[in-house]
Parts: sequence; structure tokens; C-alpha cells
Amino acid sequence: MAKHPWRIVDDCGGAFSMGAIGGAFFHSIKGYRNAPSGHYRRLIGSVVTLKERAPIVGGNFAVWGGLFSAIDCSLVYVRKKEDPWNSIASGAMTGAILSVRNGAGAMIGSAVIGGVLLALIEGMGIMFTRFTAEQYNPANHIVEDSSQMPPSSKSSPFFSGQAPQYQ
Repeated sequence: MAKHPWRIVDDCGGAFSMGAIGGAFFHSIKGYRNAPSGHYRRLIGSVVTLKERAPIVGGNFAVWGGLFSAIDCSLVYVRKKEDPWNSIASGAMTGAILSVRNGAGAMIGSAVIGGVLLALIEGMGIMFTRFTAEQYNPANHIVEDSSQMPPSSKSSPFFSGQAPQYQ
């Protein structure tokens, strides 16, 4: 499946949604806890903090997701193949680019963290795929050969391996 440029917008929107939902959950709890006492005041504090901060978190996630997707699509185009190395390199480059204002040391640190994080995610995805693919492998299914089975001591058609006769 080749990545196409419109995937950048799609990934950016998905990242915004994840960030906005997660930010809403986190900041509503934070606003509730930091509000003055009283249920009504805490509820108002929760809603106000949610409205102020959740879109910012969503925007930050959207920037990260859009940049990651743009780099990933570019690497697929340049390398002419899709493999986990594209995602790992995209995570490292995204981390470095987003921390460029903090200096070279922060860029290297963020690149390492981004690369390692994406390597862990890709590794878990590969492991999950391999474990779940085993159940669909036809070579793994045991075929019972009735000639190798011991004769059944039961006289019921359900235990003899024969189909029951219904009239």
C-alpha cells in the first residue's frame, strides 16, 4: 500500500482528534482538581480549563502527526519501498525538527527518543502480526486421519466419527 500525499492531511486530522480527546480528558480532571471547593465551581473550572487547553494539545498533536506523515511519505517516495525503517527515521527526524529551537543537543536527544519510540512501536506491530498470522497458517492445522484413530468404544454415532442418520 503506497502512501499518498493526501494521507498527510488525514493523519494530521487523526492526530488532532486524538490530542483533543486526550487533552480534554486530562485538562478536565486538572481543572476540576485546581478549582475552588464546591461542586458547581469545580464543574465550571473543569469546563473552562478544558475549553482553554484541549485545542492546544490537539494542535500540538496535529503538528507532530502532519510532520511525521510528510516525512514518512517523502521517505517512501525517495526510497521506493515501505518498511519499518521509514517510520523509525520519520520519528527521529520529526523529533529533531520540532526541537530545533532548543539547540543541537536537544535535537539529538529528541531524535533519539523519537527513533526509539517508533522502533518500539514498529517492533510491537511486527511481533503482533507474526503471532496473529500463525493462526491463519494452513500448515499449522492438525488434520485428523481417521485411519490412525483408535476405534471408538462408544456405540453412539456422535462418538464413532460417522454422521448421525436422521429421518
